[in-house]
Amino acid sequence: MNALRNKVLLIGNLGGVPEIKTTEGGKKLAKFSMATNETYKNNQGEKVTDTQWHNLVAWERVADLAERFLEKGSEVVVEGRLVNRNYLDKDGVRKSSTEIHVSEMLLIGKRAVV
Repeated sequence: MNALRNKVLLIGNLGGVPEIKTTEGGKKLAKFSMATNETYKNNQGEKVTDTQWHNLVAWERVADLAERFLEKGSEVVVEGRLVNRNYLDKDGVRKSSTEIHVSEMLLIGKRAVV
């Protein structure tokens, strides 16, 4: 059960092309956003779609795959863990963000490449 303590599984579409960087230590990093949609009926019986945006970070092997195969709109399944970060912005204001650090990724949909 220990492996289930901080696990996230999402299916969604990319909001844009992954941003690829290489650290000073030579490790590849990919940052990208993913939208997930939930559809339900409101009290008036109207269909409503709620879109949530998620910030994703991938390293090394998964970052290579993201760079090679992902494009805006790609439908993917990601598995990873939640990471909360605190930082100071350019004006010295303390900010926080929640990211999903991706450990596994599967391309699905019409443009999926094996």
